[in-house]
Amino acid sequence: MTSLRRSALRLVGAALLAATGAIHLDLYLTGYQSIPTIGSLFLLQVSAVFSLAAAVLATGNRLIAATGAALALATLGAYLQSVWVGVFGFKEIRSTAGIVAGVIEVSAFAALAALAVAPATPGQRGQARQTAIESGPLRRLQAGGPAAGLAVAAISIAALVVFGISLAHAHGPAATSASGGTMLKTAKIDGVTVLTNARGFTVYWFVPDTPVKSNCYGICVGYWPPVTGTPSLSPGVRGKLSAIERHDGTTQITYNGHPLYTYVGDTAPGQAFGNNLNLNGGLWHQMTVSG
Repeated sequence: MTSLRRSALRLVGAALLAATGAIHLDLYLTGYQSIPTIGSLFLLQVSAVFSLAAAVLATGNRLIAATGAALALATLGAYLQSVWVGVFGFKEIRSTAGIVAGVIEVSAFAALAALAVAPATPGQRGQARQTAIESGPLRRLQAGGPAAGLAVAAISIAALVVFGISLAHAHGPAATSASGGTMLKTAKIDGVTVLTNARGFTVYWFVPDTPVKSNCYGICVGYWPPVTGTPSLSPGVRGKLSAIERHDGTTQITYNGHPLYTYVGDTAPGQAFGNNLNLNGGLWHQMTVSG
């Protein structure tokens, strides 16, 4: 039974760890790669979890399992920090992908930590020697018997509670977001003249939109805040400004027939990380200035 239990934990733990990597890889490919520092961290996390998942599946080694458990918990911790205070200037919102990833990360921790402290099988006991580290802290945890298992369960439950509280605290997809004023200006980015909001942040348009309708709602708005208010252009800027009414009754500014947005991945004026992204159901382009 012990051997069967360890095999099950080994398989489930590796699968859950790989699942967290798959979610982060999808997020990376569909937009997070454009966010400074965050994109690189996503890619690092993906590489690490896939490597550890393969190692757990291939060896069942306690130390590797413990490392995988720690990484799963650390990944959850990074998400919670991004929800509460932000990470490297990027603040996450509550999303379906984040919720699913968080639950999987807690489950991965539980399975891998349980594998790390599970009693050795008879075959393992017969081996010449365990590694020096396994005979240290991990061996002491395993010697704790049921207490070690209870500790893993307690940490898992605590992580779920903190995760739930953080989700309640997190901002979900809001209907609108402050756009730094309604006066639109221009700036040159990589030699291209683009429209910006009053704070100098690049303004974007969404291919699925029409001149009279925005198709960015729900989770989309959390990443692409609409430029709202009374439309106005700074002197000398050419183009036709108008406005549409969103579902919540707010007024969204349009330019040359395109409803306008900013991008959460742009953390300072002069950036255009949202340009040409295929995200939230369609392509996004920086709003170039006509004339």
